Amino acid sequence: MASLSMGSFSIKWQRLLLLLTVLMLVKLETTALNSEGNALLSFKTSIVGSDGVFLNWQQEDSDPCGWKGVKCDSHAKSVIYLSLANHKLVGSIPPDIGQLNHLQLLALQANSLYGTIPRELGNCTELQYLYLQGNYLSGFIPPEFGNLVGLETLDLSSNTLSGFIPPSLDKLTKLMSFNVSMNFLTGAIPSDGALSNFNGTSFIGNRGLCGKQIEVECKDDNQSPSRDPQQPSSGNLVYRKPGKNSTRLVISAVATVGALLLVALMCFWGCFLYKKFGKSDVRCLGMDVSGGASIVMFHGDLPYSSKDILKKLETLDDENIIGSGGFGTVYKLAMDDGNVFALKRIMKTNEGLDRFFDRELEILGSIKHRYLVNLRGYCNSPSSKLLIYDYLPGGSLDEVLHERSELLDWEARLNIILGAAKGLAYLHHDCSPRIIHRDIKSSNILLDGNFEARVSDFGLAKLLEDEESHITTIVAGTFGYLAPEYMQSGRATEKTDVYSFGVLVLEVLSGKRPTDASFIEKGLNIVGWLNFLVAENRRREIIDPNCEGVQIDSLDALLSVAIQCVSSAPEDRPTMHRVVQMLESNVITPCPSDFYDSD
Repeated sequence: MASLSMGSFSIKWQRLLLLLTVLMLVKLETTALNSEGNALLSFKTSIVGSDGVFLNWQQEDSDPCGWKGVKCDSHAKSVIYLSLANHKLVGSIPPDIGQLNHLQLLALQANSLYGTIPRELGNCTELQYLYLQGNYLSGFIPPEFGNLVGLETLDLSSNTLSGFIPPSLDKLTKLMSFNVSMNFLTGAIPSDGALSNFNGTSFIGNRGLCGKQIEVECKDDNQSPSRDPQQPSSGNLVYRKPGKNSTRLVISAVATVGALLLVALMCFWGCFLYKKFGKSDVRCLGMDVSGGASIVMFHGDLPYSSKDILKKLETLDDENIIGSGGFGTVYKLAMDDGNVFALKRIMKTNEGLDRFFDRELEILGSIKHRYLVNLRGYCNSPSSKLLIYDYLPGGSLDEVLHERSELLDWEARLNIILGAAKGLAYLHHDCSPRIIHRDIKSSNILLDGNFEARVSDFGLAKLLEDEESHITTIVAGTFGYLAPEYMQSGRATEKTDVYSFGVLVLEVLSGKRPTDASFIEKGLNIVGWLNFLVAENRRREIIDPNCEGVQIDSLDALLSVAIQCVSSAPEDRPTMHRVVQMLESNVITPCPSDFYDSD
């Protein structure tokens, strides 16, 4: 009887465990991420770099409706908006994006996406707005886009797309906005339907296109887009009424196409190197330095023992990250005595370059100037170099202009411009050896607590240059600052830095990024916008309406300096020494006059 009772008890426990197992499986089934969430996770996986926008995209969620950049229908819980514009995305768009069957808006503009546009996007037949401009997308425009019959806006401008414009796009009768400018498209523009409603601004910068929309006659039938878009024609174009403006447009388009091709190539190499080496950066710093590391201090600039610094480095993790960019991740390093430093982590890609790297860092550590960020020393670990800089509490100029709520008045903007100019002039003319920065942009201008400017990351572009390909990994992401001749030849000079500085001045004046969406819509960048305003005698309209205390004399003088700096001819650009002289004599201390009235 006892054994029977025990057996019965055992059976009951088995049944109870079985029931609990079933309940757990049911719970897992009900909380599993839905198919649209999995499609978005596939998109996340394909992105190898971002500004952290995916931090709350979690596999454990039942749906993606709470994820950043995602909006769902309130009833069906299906994804209707995916908006990730200007989040520094580096990677490709996976075919799984086509599983978002109820998507109405896809906004991925102003990133560094590369690769082809997936044909599967044609499955998203409820799409109304598609923004892919300002990336490095290549290949052909998918003919499947003709299935997007509800599409009202299609913007593919400022990429590296090639081939014909598919005739299927003529069926998009609801199109109100269409832009494929600044690509490598060829052949006849379809003109039997919806695309006949758009003028030349929708197609500018594609030297191989022809059609009535741009007043360029197609010479022969070989340019008909009815053929496979993957077989572009080599036929010639006959230009009708080639006036001065048309000639300038053709020359500009030719230069732009060549420049964009080089930028796309450099972006490809940059993304390749990032994919190949960057993923090892996910290890915490503690693991990195605990495997054996040494500290190099320049001229006693770090009043700590190597042991003290390494001990602090071992405690750093993702919570200490304060920035990231083409050169590496930046951490905040706080010492016990209250002193704070910035730690830039650069992953090693070639062990054979260690001696060269160390020698160059010694040189950079010897360069001291009021308007340069001070390199104090570095930590040499098995897998990375950890560069130790002064920490500047004001953050980057990019953050202040575009991401934070601070409003810079006219005096503050002039002070920042002058400081950046003096720092760059010192690198070009006064330090030994002289240094070409190669990557002047607002995110490389750091600010102290008083908004004094410091030029950062000087010398690093040369250090990270791939000796075999002669391509730097940092070019992608700085498009808009680069001089035309640099994009065409890949050769950096003092004058290419001067051009980038001129773009920086325009960015500070306008409060707009060099590739702001308002420019891209017109097939322009900030320099193109300036040239347009100058031609219209409206140059003062470039000023940020939120900037207070603007003086007309200073504004006109500063615009004159900027115009010289961004001249298309390098020989017409001033040296940085001359720029500083003009800023100090003509801009900073002009004759008093009425304040500028933006109204």
